[in-house]
Amino acid sequence: MPAIYNLVLFLHVSSDIGLFVGIGAQLLTLAALRRVKNTEQARTLIGLIKMSEPLSIISGLLLLATGLYLALRHWSLQNGWIAVSLGSLVVVMPLLIRGVVDPRMRVIKTMVKEAQDSPLPESLYRRIHDPVLGAGVQTLAAFVLGIVFLMTTKPALVGSITVIAFALVLGVLSGLPLRRQQE
Repeated sequence: MPAIYNLVLFLHVSSDIGLFVGIGAQLLTLAALRRVKNTEQARTLIGLIKMSEPLSIISGLLLLATGLYLALRHWSLQNGWIAVSLGSLVVVMPLLIRGVVDPRMRVIKTMVKEAQDSPLPESLYRRIHDPVLGAGVQTLAAFVLGIVFLMTTKPALVGSITVIAFALVLGVLSGLPLRRQQE
């Protein structure tokens, strides 16, 4: 039994690292996209996101599966940090990804794919510099970091909710400079 626990725990931590790598690739690509001068450069950078998406998806699913196994087999869903982590992964993360980041990135990918090799069109420039997109990706990073904090410190329910709320607020606030840059 300890061997299975250790293996699942290893996969759980590794999937969290994979999720960070995927989010980091998005943050890096978005920062680099904000510096491009033409569509050819943008097209090259979009390839990084396309390469990191499978890693993010697989890591997210593996994180959920191994976390559920560990919670049900070795811990308890009654623990505050587990309930908040699981609830956050199932509710908040899809809202951030499907509601904020993915729709905006899909538009950018389509615009880059369809654009002629030319200086960056103003419409694409505005999409790339969308402060909501930047704040969304930064919020994802802060959110996942908050969950790692819960995994390592294991606070009770109120403390866990506070940590996740703080991570979300921190992520949103980190997007404020992006808004000022656009104005």
